[in-house]
Amino acid sequence: MTQQLAVPDWPGVAASLVLVVGTAAIAYREQLHLTRDLLVAAVRAGVQLVAVGAILLIVFRHTGLPGALGWVVLMVVIAGQVAGRRGAGLPHANRSATIGVAFGSSITLVSLILLHVISTQARVVVPVGGMIVSSAMQSTGIALRRLVEDVRRARDAVEARLALGLSAHRSFLPNQRSALRTALIPAIDSTKVVGLISLPGAMTGLILAGVDPLTAIRYQIVVMYMLLAATTLAALAATRVAERTLFDGAQRLVVLPDLTR
Repeated sequence: MTQQLAVPDWPGVAASLVLVVGTAAIAYREQLHLTRDLLVAAVRAGVQLVAVGAILLIVFRHTGLPGALGWVVLMVVIAGQVAGRRGAGLPHANRSATIGVAFGSSITLVSLILLHVISTQARVVVPVGGMIVSSAMQSTGIALRRLVEDVRRARDAVEARLALGLSAHRSFLPNQRSALRTALIPAIDSTKVVGLISLPGAMTGLILAGVDPLTAIRYQIVVMYMLLAATTLAALAATRVAERTLFDGAQRLVVLPDLTR
């Protein structure tokens, strides 16, 4: 039963800061130059989560499905900016990333709703949408980062295929496939070992809330399947959009700026 769930009170939350202080102390002792970053990250996480919790309380109580979908759209926009930074150097990287995240997230979430896999309650759509957007963001960022590396490392090979008469798409296809494989490997690996190495977040949360483990497993299976779909669709869309920005009107590979200088 959910009333059996023991949720930490605010003093308990404050006490958990001991773990952060210990981590920061280790970083300082080892001269990692990350002590300030660790402390700032911990404070930001706490402030952001409290603020988001207050906003979601309003969304859940007063706005219903439109408010939940609006919140998901906001998450997509932010995720696109974050993933776009991973592709720094690519022309219009933020646009490619945002389109990829939006494509993968919208198709996955809408499919779950239309197939009646999840309910349309705001308290369901928002957390499920958050998991989908987060997964899409990670795969998109990895894919774009790999594209940047491949364009710089394999430029001669791409130009050689262009010289042989292949189209821009065919010339760049091996590199696009390489980026997609790199982006999908983490999701595939985590799906293979789910339940064996760790109990994923959705399943853990339901078990902590008192739900029967076999019931929690059903939800987790849906989560793993939807994350696989979101990561694949997002990475594919982002790389396809990015590919079009890498060639000019004469199908010549553009020169990426050197951001290491």
